[in-house]
Amino acid sequence: MVQLAVVEGVLERITYANEENGYTVARVDTGRGSGDLLTVVGSLLGAQPGESLRLEGRWGSHPQYGRQFTVENYTTVLPATIQGIRRYLGSGLIKGVGPRIADRIVSHFGTDTLDIIEKEPARLIEVPGLGPKRTRSIGAAWEEQKAIKEVMLFLQGVGVSTSIAVRIYKKYGDASISVTRNQPYRLAVDVWGIGFLTADRIAQSVGIPHDSPDRVKAGLQYALSQSADQGHCFLPEEQLIADAVKLLQVDTGLVIDCLAELASDDHGEDGAGVVRENVPGPDGGEPVTAVYLVPFHRAELSLAGQLTRLLRAGEDRLAAFHDVDWDKALAWLSGRTGAELAAEQQQAVRLALTSKVAVLTGGPGCGKSFTVRSVVELARAKKAKVVLAAPTGRAAKRLSELTGAEASTVHRLLELKPGGDAAYDRDRPLDADLVVVDEASMLDLLLANKLVKAVPPGAHLLFVGDVDQLPSVGAGEVLRDLLADGSPVPAVRLTRIFRQAQQSGVVTNAHRINSGVPPITQGLADFYLFAEEDTEEAGRLTVDVAARRIPAKFGLDPRRDVQVLAPMHRGPAGAGTLNGLLQQAVTPARPDLPERRFGGRVFRVGDKVTQIRNNYEKGRNGVFNGTVGVVTALDAVEQKLSVRTDEDEDVDYDFDELDELAHAYAVTIHRSQGSEYPAVVIPVTMGAWMMLQRNLLYTAVTRAKKLVVLVGSRRALGQAVRTVSAGRRCTALDHRLFTSGGGGVRL
Repeated sequence: MVQLAVVEGVLERITYANEENGYTVARVDTGRGSGDLLTVVGSLLGAQPGESLRLEGRWGSHPQYGRQFTVENYTTVLPATIQGIRRYLGSGLIKGVGPRIADRIVSHFGTDTLDIIEKEPARLIEVPGLGPKRTRSIGAAWEEQKAIKEVMLFLQGVGVSTSIAVRIYKKYGDASISVTRNQPYRLAVDVWGIGFLTADRIAQSVGIPHDSPDRVKAGLQYALSQSADQGHCFLPEEQLIADAVKLLQVDTGLVIDCLAELASDDHGEDGAGVVRENVPGPDGGEPVTAVYLVPFHRAELSLAGQLTRLLRAGEDRLAAFHDVDWDKALAWLSGRTGAELAAEQQQAVRLALTSKVAVLTGGPGCGKSFTVRSVVELARAKKAKVVLAAPTGRAAKRLSELTGAEASTVHRLLELKPGGDAAYDRDRPLDADLVVVDEASMLDLLLANKLVKAVPPGAHLLFVGDVDQLPSVGAGEVLRDLLADGSPVPAVRLTRIFRQAQQSGVVTNAHRINSGVPPITQGLADFYLFAEEDTEEAGRLTVDVAARRIPAKFGLDPRRDVQVLAPMHRGPAGAGTLNGLLQQAVTPARPDLPERRFGGRVFRVGDKVTQIRNNYEKGRNGVFNGTVGVVTALDAVEQKLSVRTDEDEDVDYDFDELDELAHAYAVTIHRSQGSEYPAVVIPVTMGAWMMLQRNLLYTAVTRAKKLVVLVGSRRALGQAVRTVSAGRRCTALDHRLFTSGGGGVRL
């Protein structure tokens, strides 16, 4: 066995880090005094610039970068010299200690500094300018760093990232190593960012058998949660068993036995386990045995029941509209708004104000917005309490501008709390006579259930959205299920495109795409195609169009007004790659611009970012998946980054929470739902051929208010227009609504 070489030095900077596998390229000062830095490659999970490291590995040479050291493993070594200690403390490693405070501490204690912080942290009060509060916080930060390091060293062998180690420590504290070693599958349930595959790697490394029932149960729940991430509320039992056997590489019989145990468990308050139930097959075919994770089964039953309860409520908070003189009311409305409603818009207005639950759907340019404004105007004329909501901050802002009334996100309306419970529910309903929810295609099953629970009996609920757009990011197809044949919920579909909208190339082409007809890409002032067959070139051209050409020709701000919408995240024209290129073009590195590296990303003041998980503990009422903002401040000493969100709220992130943020110069089309932008740029390449579907392209085009630029292949564009989305999601809400009684009205 070849003995590993040993190198000691100070980590100067990390030049590249892959957040998925931990592979890092770094520069290390070995203290030889020549000023040359050694290039080090390998897994350096958890190492921070400024730390003294003892590296074990092998020497090698790179054809382009020359001599380098490949790390097999490393340990942190506390520096021994005054200069080393000063540099180590001032590196930003310890929250609350920057270069100036580090200088004061080291000047006072000299080479004993680290010993004193370790053994007698209360003595830091002796340092001029350090009060009791700062002294305590430095001691606590030092202890936390030590504990996290221990957890990281334990997890290093199984490739767990720094941010995940921090989360494990924050969840379990001193019990972190014990839980990780003895109950690794708990991590997949308890810790955001750890899925079954990571927990399984850890389990194998600590000796848990391949055929352990705990492993098989965790694998079954993982397969169901993966299907929920793809939009399904359940999986047919046969498919779930086949998926689990393939995932786990165990006998079918063992999977069947473990599934039976999961289904027979007492689900309790935490909703662990699964539920099996027979439901109709796709398109009314043979029944299938559906297997649900408990929260989705409870939500589907509850949502169907709550909608039925609202529809059948004896009281009516808008009873005044049952005997209204509609000709007179509509004439009054026309005087207020300066425009007349078309016949189908009039039907929609009457339906919303006379039916307890109703749906308004239709494509762009068909007058949904004006119809909603008309409903709100009439309801307010009768002194009704109107509550307006939408799933995203941008959509809520737009709804507010349209109606002249306050609108909020659904999350803020319900005042969701840590854990996801809402302040408003069936026991404490909203104070509302009419609730209007815009962009309802974005409502997933869990959020729709929380919302409908909070609508008081007798109030009216109007869902507004375009059913031809992509369904929600979360599980379910709520709007489509409400519009299914046999649904008891009445609906109006607006189909007439108004003359003014017909003059818009964006609106015209959206309807062409939705009808399976290729868009017009020549001779329009607001819709362009830059043809480029090569996927990599199309990616580069997308960046040039978004960052330079559109701002130059149309005077639009590349950060605020232009949004790149990619069919997928990966690949040369995917959102991930494009974000890196767009950041270089729009917010390049400058000596005076603060920045912070986290994993494979660098965050700078001025960056456009998006939240990628629901965090109920941030902001006034939580910050939710899809919230967009701009980085406004970065404090290396306090280790905080601040974001101004599109809901005009300032939200702080500790540096160890930066895995909740991603850059948003480019986002996937799925993540853009509910938002509108002055201009959108859409790469359409054969590299994304698996994702090229009509409703995906239609959704992207309908995000634009003024301008659409497609970049890529005519062949890919043709495929997207021709390809109808394959199959429905697995959901039984339509069946539950149908069996609750009463066919619906379709206008």
